[in-house]
Amino acid sequence: MRKTGAVLLAAWLAVGQVGAASAQQEAGFRAYLDQVRARAQREGVSARTLNSVLPGLTVNPRVIELDRGQPGGSSSSSIPAFAPYKARHVDAARINRGRRAYQANRSRLARIEAETGVPESIMVAIWGHETNYGGYTGDFDLARSLATLAYEGRRRSLFEGEFIALMKMMDRGIPRERLKGSWAGATGHPQFLPSIYLRLARDGDGDGNADIWNSETDALASIANYFVNAGWRPGQPWGVAVNVPSGFNRGEMETRTVSPRCPRVFERHSQWRTMREWRAMGIAPQSGRWAGDDVMATLLEPDGPGRTAYLLTGNYRVILDYNCSNFYALSVGLLADAVAG
Repeated sequence: MRKTGAVLLAAWLAVGQVGAASAQQEAGFRAYLDQVRARAQREGVSARTLNSVLPGLTVNPRVIELDRGQPGGSSSSSIPAFAPYKARHVDAARINRGRRAYQANRSRLARIEAETGVPESIMVAIWGHETNYGGYTGDFDLARSLATLAYEGRRRSLFEGEFIALMKMMDRGIPRERLKGSWAGATGHPQFLPSIYLRLARDGDGDGNADIWNSETDALASIANYFVNAGWRPGQPWGVAVNVPSGFNRGEMETRTVSPRCPRVFERHSQWRTMREWRAMGIAPQSGRWAGDDVMATLLEPDGPGRTAYLLTGNYRVILDYNCSNFYALSVGLLADAVAG
C-alpha cells in the first residue's frame, strides 16, 4: 500500500509540475504577444486585426517539437547520397503528374514565360516539389504557428517578422481561415512565407487579387515573379548533367570562397569556369545538350567521383534562393527537364 501511495504521489507531483510549467509558458507567451502588438502597431497593423488575432492565440507544442527536430547543420555530419533523394522526388508519378499539369496550363504558362523569361517547366517543377501541384498545401493555422515559433526564440528575428507580415496580409483583406499552411509558416501553392507574399505574389488572371491558394494562374505567376526577383537569366539552362574524366584534378578546382549564406551548400561547388574551359578539361555532357561557351558554371558531384556530375549556371543559384539545398535544386532542375521533355 505504501508503495502504491508513493507512486500516486509521484504521479500527482509530476502532473502538478507539468501544469505549472504550462501555465508559466502561457504567461510568458501572453507577455511576448504584448511586445509583438507594440511592434506591429508601429509597423502599421490595424487595431482591428490585432484584436482579432492576438487574444485567442495559444502556444502550439507540436510546432515547437517539429522545429526542434530539424537538422542542426553540424559540419561534422556526413552528407547522404543524392541518388536515393532523386529517386523519391523525381519519380515517374511526379513526372507524369507534372506533364499533365504542364499540358493543362500551357496557355497561361506560355504567357507568363513570355512576360518574365522564366521557363514554363521550372514553374511547374517548383509547384510540384512544394505542394505536389497543389495537392497538399498544409493545414496548420499560420498565426498560431508563427507566433509559437517567434516566442520559442530559436529564430525569433525571422518568425516575429513573418507573424507581423501575416497580420498585414489580413489587413489587405485575406481572411484568417485562408491562412493555413506548413508548420513553419509557408502557405499556398508556392509555399510562400508571408513576407514573400507581400513582396512578390502576383495577380496572374487579372481579377485584382493575388490568390495563391485557389488560383493556379496566380500561383504560377507568383513563382515566376520570385525567380525574376532572384535574378533568373532568360535563355540560360539551370545546369547540364556531365561525365568527369578519371584523371580530373578536383583539388585544383576546389572553391576558396566561403558563402555567408548556406555555406555547406555552396562549399560543395567548384570554382567558376566558362563552359568552354570545362570542355577543355574533358568534361562532357551526358545528353549532347550544352550551354553557350561563354556561360559561367560550377561543378557539383553530388554522389562523388565516378557518378553523374552537373555543371551549374547562375540560374541554379536562383533555384537555391527558393530553397537552399543542393538536393532540392537539382531535383527541381531535373524534374523541369523531364516535364518539358
